Amino acid sequence: MSVQRILLTGAAGYIGAVMAEKFLDQGFTVYGVDCLMFGDRGIKHLLGRPNFVFHKKDVRDENSYRILLGEVDAVVHLAAISGMPTCDKYPIMAKEINWGATKTLFDHCNRLAHLQRFVFASTTSVYGSVKDASVVNEDFPVGPISFYAELKAKCESYILNTEVRPNFVPTVLRFPTVYGLSPRMRFDLTVNEFARDLTLGKKLEIFGEHFWRPYCHVTDLARACLRVLKAPPELVRRELYGVGDSSENYTKRMLYEILVELIPGAQVSLIRKIADARDYRVDFSKIKKLDFLISKTVRDGVREVYEALRNGGIANPYDPLYTSEL
Repeated sequence: MSVQRILLTGAAGYIGAVMAEKFLDQGFTVYGVDCLMFGDRGIKHLLGRPNFVFHKKDVRDENSYRILLGEVDAVVHLAAISGMPTCDKYPIMAKEINWGATKTLFDHCNRLAHLQRFVFASTTSVYGSVKDASVVNEDFPVGPISFYAELKAKCESYILNTEVRPNFVPTVLRFPTVYGLSPRMRFDLTVNEFARDLTLGKKLEIFGEHFWRPYCHVTDLARACLRVLKAPPELVRRELYGVGDSSENYTKRMLYEILVELIPGAQVSLIRKIADARDYRVDFSKIKKLDFLISKTVRDGVREVYEALRNGGIANPYDPLYTSEL
């Protein structure tokens, strides 16, 4: 049986808003779930579409979504308190949502005979700081150095090591640092933030210029999830895939070089200071088994943010709504 109806948690979020639209464009029926902690701008453009059903629900309240699980054959779980600063600021809520709600949702899905697939969004931050910024892949041991990454790693382990029924196909996707335009735009993400500040004439100070990090466009994260949902079960059942391309690992100095090339008049200072100790490069070869290739690069992301801001396509880009802070 092929997937036709998807329950998407975090549907109004930065990634979820793009993913929901991609799913609809591919002919899926999407049941979007979100507590609208950051408002409904991410899903407003979808509300008139016939195959999109939205429910304002909190994933911590299992009774509020259990009935929906009977309507779908796949779950894509994005809902989470996003990022290190917010998880550190609200650790109890982060644990309830990022771990407790994930475990409960997964257990429900595992018990429902009709439900075929479960896709969990994790993060490459689980690698932490790797000695000499070595190149890592899915087989490399994790070493999270933030509470956010610890919770994601815990979920990964539970999903991949729990015994599941024969026709249930859970998959974990590790997302790198994301960038690009979304209906629920965020400017607290490195590429988007840097491009915004320089486009609007601010002088930018970049800290930790030598640290490596992988990046991926939000559209490509959605495309990767689609690829997993359509893949033969034997390729994705209880499997872990990093999402991205090996050529899209950058130091902040490399980002600096792209920014000053693409944004006229960009003023950037590089400051050698440890502001964020995560340091790793990722080999994304494994996901090519699913015939997945990225469609956009960091250069494309810088250009599209620059053009959107220059054309007035984003109002009040310094509004706190464009962050993940609570």
